[in-house]
Amino acid sequence: MNKVVSVHEAISLIKDGNTIAVGGFGLVGCPLQLVEALGDHPVYGLTIISNNLGEPDGKGLGKILLQNKITKAIGSYFTSNIDAVRYVNEGKLEIELVPQGTLAERLRTGGAGIGGFYTKASAGTLLAENKESRILNGEEYVFELPLCPDIALIKAKKADRYGNLIFSKTARNFNPDMAKAAKITIVEAEEIVEVGELNPEEIVVPHLFVNYIVKGVNPNEQ
Repeated sequence: MNKVVSVHEAISLIKDGNTIAVGGFGLVGCPLQLVEALGDHPVYGLTIISNNLGEPDGKGLGKILLQNKITKAIGSYFTSNIDAVRYVNEGKLEIELVPQGTLAERLRTGGAGIGGFYTKASAGTLLAENKESRILNGEEYVFELPLCPDIALIKAKKADRYGNLIFSKTARNFNPDMAKAAKITIVEAEEIVEVGELNPEEIVVPHLFVNYIVKGVNPNEQ
């Protein structure tokens, strides 16, 4: 039940063409050590599910983008990285824009085994093109499919060796939903403790959703 592995062991699970969910809002809550290791891993044709693609000059997922490893990105706020905008304009990157609340719900439904949901977000806009819609209670709703990535790379404040997770404030963002939606979940934890040391009332993601844990950097130890 000890799920702690090296960064190399964890990242070696990623294969060409995989769909990878990466937690974080900008660089906050992003598993930067795992992303850095992905940059050293020879895989291509990736689809990335993330709020954004890092920041300019190769920060976070921006590094993976500049290595031409990403074929498609599904997320909400790509304009924070001018390199992503340039890649789209040059035809090097396909993007699927999704409102942030819809992105979170598509991940949540993926983890819950729900086949999809109707939402008013994007109704009547270009984002709703080629999607099923219905009039419910006199208003238009757009049908959205769940997201079920092959692998999730997420960041946690603390993990025990079984994989129970605690997050730090808003760094939770998309991380818990991604952990539950993915077929394989890899966690970068700032601190790893023994089983029984975490307060059960503070655990956000239980161990059954976690496959592997790597030791990240604890700011208190720097």
